[in-house]
Amino acid sequence: MAQDADAWLRKVRKFNKVVIRLQKMGIALGPHYLITTKGRRTGQTRIAAIGVIPIAGQRYIFQAYPKAAWVANVRAAQTVTLSRGRRSSVVRLVELPVEERRPILHDHIANSHARVGNLFVTTGLVDNPTPQAVADAADRIAVFRVEPG
Repeated sequence: MAQDADAWLRKVRKFNKVVIRLQKMGIALGPHYLITTKGRRTGQTRIAAIGVIPIAGQRYIFQAYPKAAWVANVRAAQTVTLSRGRRSSVVRLVELPVEERRPILHDHIANSHARVGNLFVTTGLVDNPTPQAVADAADRIAVFRVEPG
């Protein structure tokens, strides 16, 4: 099973490199944005491909991978840069408390394609891709609300 997860993670990393390259050329794909942060230990610029999801008039970013470096970097930063195509803006990402995450996670899974719930299963954050199972795992899934910088 760990070998399958490793192969899957390699595919995700390759896909992210493609998304980053396309975004830098000004080509936006689906809900994908680039998040630019400073490395919390090195201070070097770090770029990751992430999804920004609109829910109930707000925009949210969900941690889909355990131990994602961008999550730790965001927690250490005051602001980050979100870029999509040729547009970018400095924003604050406010991490929601666990109890506030539950309804947002539930809505996200309930209103998304089945592959979104399955992603949380594939990455090991949940055992079941249902909206309730993902909401119940809110203590393991960071959720950030995007606010003006």
